Amino acid sequence: MTEKKEHRLRPIVAVIAIQLCVGVVYIWSIFQTGIASALFEGDNAKAGLSYSLALAMLAIGSIIGGKLTTKFSVRAVVMSGGLMLAFAFFASSFISKNMPYLIWLTYGVIGGVGMGFCYSPAIGCAQKWMPHKKGFITGIIVSSLGISGLIATPIAEKLINMFGGPGIGEFMAFRLIGIVFFIVCPISSMFIVNPSEEFSKKYEIKSTGNQKTVKSYSPSEVLKMPAFYILTLSLMLACMSGLMMIGFAKPIAVAKGLASTAIIGVIVISISNAAGRLFLGIISDKLGRLPIVFVLLAGTMIISLLVNIADGYTIYILIAFIGFFYGGFLSIYPSLTSDMFGPKYFAINYGMVLVGFGMAAIISSYIAGYFKNIAKDDISLMTPAFIIASICSAVSIILVIFLNKLKNKHKSI
Repeated sequence: MTEKKEHRLRPIVAVIAIQLCVGVVYIWSIFQTGIASALFEGDNAKAGLSYSLALAMLAIGSIIGGKLTTKFSVRAVVMSGGLMLAFAFFASSFISKNMPYLIWLTYGVIGGVGMGFCYSPAIGCAQKWMPHKKGFITGIIVSSLGISGLIATPIAEKLINMFGGPGIGEFMAFRLIGIVFFIVCPISSMFIVNPSEEFSKKYEIKSTGNQKTVKSYSPSEVLKMPAFYILTLSLMLACMSGLMMIGFAKPIAVAKGLASTAIIGVIVISISNAAGRLFLGIISDKLGRLPIVFVLLAGTMIISLLVNIADGYTIYILIAFIGFFYGGFLSIYPSLTSDMFGPKYFAINYGMVLVGFGMAAIISSYIAGYFKNIAKDDISLMTPAFIIASICSAVSIILVIFLNKLKNKHKSI
């Protein structure tokens, strides 16, 4: 029994280490203003596209990476993703004003695909080691991305200031982060393996008890199910507010006259994002996935409307709530996908669901960047962006109600 526990611990710790690297992409808010100034003449929408492309390509990378795990080991797939992510940061450090759009390819496309190779396959691997506590283990794994932001934010800020300040130091920060990833990702990937069939069968029985085992639907079967499209669209709409805030937390705080403490916004959203991913995933094991999602959507809908009327340090409280709710979505939806469509093809199926997340990343970044450009001198002019986010949450609530009606087909939701 001790041997089993030890075998289970190693891959889970390794997956957490990989997710800590993947999560560094989420601190883009630290780089946003400097990159906009250095490469795009201050255009926030163009600079923010680097970040939104990375999140969009995360979905594509998850689908491709999930498919590759059916032919190659999960270790090989995750290692490849880690190396792509390392290269993305390292290559981004050499982008110049002469060819600024290359950062969309390096940080955006290559980095995003690398994230996808590391994200969905790694979560699927961790779930296989603890199928009887799916929400718990998923919460721990995805909370690592939020914790990564907490760790990396002050480090990146210090590196930027150390190597020339905003508009200059971001590039050396990219380079050093890339070098660290070149070391950490391959070493961690060596310990990421799926459990044996004997182990899986034993814990499948323990996790289901007398309940009927959820059928594993192939990707082609999932694409024929209305539940898939409702789930994907609801995720897309649910994440709009969180994605806007993660990408622009620091610039928004600066625009509200909090320049001296603006980094707190990034730290706050990193902590709350991690907390939401961890605790809400665990709670969903006990209270059900959809009831928790419903509450989070209602909260996001209300809080988003308050962002632009908040004064002073109140903005940090709202940022915390938005980050907490957003983290909950990214913790619960993986488990919800596995509950509905089964564990066997999880990496591919969740990759397909993440297409909604990728679309949200591009749309939200453009909306937030567009209104941030307009609101350069008056942050209240950014109000329409968060009104749109609030409306998206309201529509997602309706979709979740429809999804709830499919309970008879998916008893475990």
